[in-house]
Formats: sequence, structure tokens, C-alpha cells
Amino acid sequence: MILVRHGESTYNAQSRIQGRSDYSTLTEQGLQMAHQTGTALQSIAFDAAYTSPLQRATQTAEAIVSHLPDSLYLQPDPLLVEIDLPLWEGLTRQEVKEQYGEAYAMWQNHPEDFFMDIPPEEEGGSPQRIYPVLRLYEQSQLFWQNLLSRHENQTVLVVGHNGVLRSLISVALGIQPASYPVIRQSNCGITILNFSGRLEDPVQLESLNLTEHLGEPLPDRRDQTGVRLLLVRHGETDWNREQRFQGQIDVPLNTNGQAQAEKAATFLQEMPLDFAITSPLLRPKQTAEAILAHHPGVTLQDEPDLKEISHGLWEGKLESEIRAEYESLLASWKIAPETVQMPEGETLQQVWERSVAAWNRIVTHAPAGSTGLVVAHDAVNKVILCSVLGLNPKDIWAIKQGNGAVTVVDYSCKANSKPVLQAMNITTHLGSGSVLDQTAAGAL
Repeated sequence: MILVRHGESTYNAQSRIQGRSDYSTLTEQGLQMAHQTGTALQSIAFDAAYTSPLQRATQTAEAIVSHLPDSLYLQPDPLLVEIDLPLWEGLTRQEVKEQYGEAYAMWQNHPEDFFMDIPPEEEGGSPQRIYPVLRLYEQSQLFWQNLLSRHENQTVLVVGHNGVLRSLISVALGIQPASYPVIRQSNCGITILNFSGRLEDPVQLESLNLTEHLGEPLPDRRDQTGVRLLLVRHGETDWNREQRFQGQIDVPLNTNGQAQAEKAATFLQEMPLDFAITSPLLRPKQTAEAILAHHPGVTLQDEPDLKEISHGLWEGKLESEIRAEYESLLASWKIAPETVQMPEGETLQQVWERSVAAWNRIVTHAPAGSTGLVVAHDAVNKVILCSVLGLNPKDIWAIKQGNGAVTVVDYSCKANSKPVLQAMNITTHLGSGSVLDQTAAGAL
């Protein structure tokens, strides 16, 4: 499933709340963004395309589809309409803050409890209380159930809005409404979800909020006083390519991995970096050093708690070799990783505790307004991102981390604010020519 938010609209440009109102249309820049997105997606063979029926989404979808094969029919779906905010529609964000300050703070910080009391239509009637985010989750669940039953083993384009796309992603991955604000969806940002079957079956977030096709390598930084962390997975090793379990064995980058590190370095060369931290293992360290070649004033620091998961007796072995000796345990690792104690190695919970603690220390000690580079491993990055999204160790397979991929997490200096996953698993800089992750699907 390829999800795209509509391009910049007139209400976006005016910082107005749109909700389900249909007065807002694409700006000239918004239409250009939609065509740029169509160009970025034109190499993908879509089987179907759906859009919200609201004008700003439909205009975006029509522009995108104009770059795709003529046979692709665009289907409006009312389940893709935006979150319902009837009391706020048409107001600027500043006006909402001034008139509905307590409710706005609830919407931002506790969306699971956010409600609106809608005045009665007739005099003497009772107001209707609605819970916009919870209602949106119900809407999203119904959309996925309907869509997945019709498009098994197909590739589908879905064009919608900020709120509904965040809800769709959350429902697919099992992210609770409390973490709804953590997910960023930029205008014409691209998100990729891979479903293995129905909604209750495993789902993978391949990439989130890709914007490089719009001339924005990373999404804009809204809070300049907060902390931005660039989380990078190391480049490819021969063992990644062979699907051999690495764990804490110190395997260096291969030639392709070195090239990936150089491409990540070029991708991030214009980004200001104030500090850099790496796992002490060779493969992330080599990746970090390549990136820091463009930032000579930044010193690279080791963080031992960012080491990859210890696979114990599995390390150095191919999956086929592990299956021959540990068939049942390997099967559990694939479907219930949180239950597995690696023979003479670690549990996922142990990796979670040390990696998330290290990440939180980095956030806590980072100076206000700074940007930091953190380079680590597949399992480590996955547990960190599960923590950011309010997920659990059992959910690590829902997160994709390609070799050389870049992920962006922003932290605000405001009290009680949640982190924002601005973009995840950006691999477009690696030169495949596609928004799809083409990196090796190797063992950890």
C-alpha cells in the first residue's frame, strides 16, 4: 500500500484547520507537488487507486494518476475523508488555540481523550459529544478491512489527508491512539505499508513520509529549539548479503556497504550536525566515519549499549544451518521474537532495555536546538523505533530498516510533548531510482 497525503492546499498555506470541510483546494505549489509525486511513483505497477472525495485529495490523486498507466481507474472512498473537527473548521491554528486552548492541548497531548461537544441542531436538545480521533480509528479499521479483502497480493495507491493517514498507519501497525501525534505526514509525503494478508496478519512499515522527490531530503524541522536525531543503519556487509546472522561478531562493510555509506554521507552533507554517536562495532563505525567526513568538526563517540543483539550460538551461521539445529526456536523468532532466548545470547527484552536507555540518554543530554547522528544496527534501530511509536518488543518485524537507511526523529523542548517520527527508512539516496527499499533482506 502506497499512501500519499494531498499537496499543499489553500488552508494549509493559511494555517487553517480543514477537517472535513471541502472549501480548500490545491495551491499552485500543491499541484506541482502532486505531479512530482506522480513522477516518483511512475515506475510502480499499481493495481488500484483510491482517494478521499474531498477536493484537495482528489486533485492530488488525479495529478498523480496522470503519470501512471491510462488503465488505472481512480476510486473515491468516503472512508478516506479527514478527521471530523466541526467546531474548528476554517479557523486558523492560532484562533483555535485562543478559543479552545484546553481542547487543543488535549488534541496534541492526549488524543485518545480528546472530545468535542457539538451544539444541538434544535433548541432544547442535548449536545452531541464526539471523540474525533477514536472515531477516525474506527473509520480506518473499516477502510482496511474493505480494501484488503479486495486487493490481496496487489499494489494499491491511497491518497488522503494528514489525520486519516496517520490513523490508517496506526491501525495497521497496532499503534494506540495516544501515539497518534507521533507520526508525521507531510504534504505529498510517501508512506509504504506491506500487508501479508488481512488486517490481523503481520504488517510492515517499509518507509514513512518520504519527501526527497519534492526537493526536501528531510521533512522540515518545526521546533528549532528541540532536538533532532538522525538514526542510520550501517551499510551492507557480506553477511547481510548471504543472510548470515551477524549479531555482535565484528563484520566490516563490503564494497556495496561502503558505497551505501558514501551515499548516505552525500545525502546528509548539508545537514548541520552537532554530535555523533555510534555502536562500537566496525560496520556502524565505518558508516558513521564516512558521514562525518563532511562534518570535520564533529567527534564520533562510542555507545556500547547500541551494539547489535547477541545471537549467541547462532552468530556466523546461515539461516538454513540454524533451522537444521534450532527449527522450533527459529520459527518462534520469526513469529514471536519477544519469546525467544537466544542460545548463549540475549533476549529481545534485554536489547530493548539497553538500547532504549541509551537512546533516552542521548535525547536527555543533547543540547537544545542540536542535531545528532546515531548509527547502529537493524534490531537496535527497530526496538528504538518501536519505543518511539508506543509499540512493544513483539512488534519489531513491523519496522523496516534497510542498510544505509536514514530515519528522522524530532523531540520538542515543550513539557509533556511526544517525539515525532518525521521520516523513517529513507533509502532513496542509495540510487535505486525507486521509492521502494531495494536493500538486502539479510539476517540481523
